[in-house]
Amino acid sequence: MNDSEKQVSVEIENLNSANLLVLLFRWRKPIILVCFSAAVVSAGVSLVMKERYKSTVTMFATQQHSFGEQLLETVKKEDVLAYGEEEDAERLMQILNSDQIKNKIIEGFDLWTVYEIPRDSKGARAKIAREYNENVTARITKFGSIEVAVLDEKPERARDMANDIAAYADSVSNSIRNERARDAFQFAEVSLRSLEDELKVLEDSMSTLQQLGVYNYEDQVAALTEQYGTAIATGHPDRAQKIKENLEFLSRYGTLHHKLESEIEGAYEKLAVLRKRYDLIKIDIESNLPAKFIVDQATAADKKSFPIRWLIVVMSTASAFVFTVIFLLILDTFRKLKAEGKL
Repeated sequence: MNDSEKQVSVEIENLNSANLLVLLFRWRKPIILVCFSAAVVSAGVSLVMKERYKSTVTMFATQQHSFGEQLLETVKKEDVLAYGEEEDAERLMQILNSDQIKNKIIEGFDLWTVYEIPRDSKGARAKIAREYNENVTARITKFGSIEVAVLDEKPERARDMANDIAAYADSVSNSIRNERARDAFQFAEVSLRSLEDELKVLEDSMSTLQQLGVYNYEDQVAALTEQYGTAIATGHPDRAQKIKENLEFLSRYGTLHHKLESEIEGAYEKLAVLRKRYDLIKIDIESNLPAKFIVDQATAADKKSFPIRWLIVVMSTASAFVFTVIFLLILDTFRKLKAEGKL
């Protein structure tokens, strides 16, 4: 671009700037009137808007592990007091935003009346859910904590709602975990009782053999065999015959005794595993572990958070000014084009 072209470009920019200033000066009264009207209207609207107070509770999610394992396992895999990871925080977020907690808060604080929504009106559930979501928010902060914020006309109610939401997180989390554990517990209990019944039958059979004189097959056979040899060697055929009869008696029940002994030993090993699993799950069902660590409890705010009236007035006035100038520029351009016969 040469010097002459640069000069022409500067003159055009100056002309456009001058035209804008001329336009603003020429239409100064309507612009001032529109801005003043916008300021008055926005101020009036902001005064009509209901004041709301904000209360916030901050918490960290906990790691969700079996409490039974922490008590009964020799080697601790996880620390029950450790802070949760990102996955635990996201899981807690789902609980905080769940319909279970939402319904508890709506009914507990009678938000139908607070938000002035008739229960039997059309779309009442959708309306109350929308109002709830506008006034209750939960988010994960950059530090990994979870912040639950509640807006309400009464600071005390906002405080109580925020704290109750945090408290309900524990009950809902435990309810979900215990419901899952109950299914496993029922299966473990059935398996344990079935094995106990099976073991009782085996022990009764072993007891019957013992009553017949079969106590320890291998040891008894070894002892009788030794006695039989001694009787033969010392010339006591009658005694040897009696010992032989005892050996023949034992041989009839030897296989059964060995089978029962092996099955009882295996049943006891399996019983120890099932009983431990039963105890672990039972502890999980009966325990109520917190799903979160509270960092800051919600308190009643002493200053409103909404509406910020001066900001509403400033933004409304600035918006009115910008839209008015744009409209006047379009109108002025339209008139010039019409005067030049281009329209």
